Amino acid sequence: MDGKVINIDPDILGGTPVFFGTRVPIKNLFDYLETGDSIEVFLEDFDGVSKEQVVKVLEMSQKLINSSSNILNENFA
Repeated sequence: MDGKVINIDPDILGGTPVFFGTRVPIKNLFDYLETGDSIEVFLEDFDGVSKEQVVKVLEMSQKLINSSSNILNENFA
């Protein structure tokens, strides 16, 4: 993978964040996971998205949550 995972382009779905090289919104992954579907089911339904991209998005999300929690904890301390 060349490192690009997410694409935000006003000409693709009005700037909705999508998996790079696709028109698949990142939100779709979280919708699938929220309803209890597995990553494998998501990948079967969106064959243009690679497992590496999904893993990277989840890792990025975890980092954002962790850093947000640190910021929130500092503000409430």
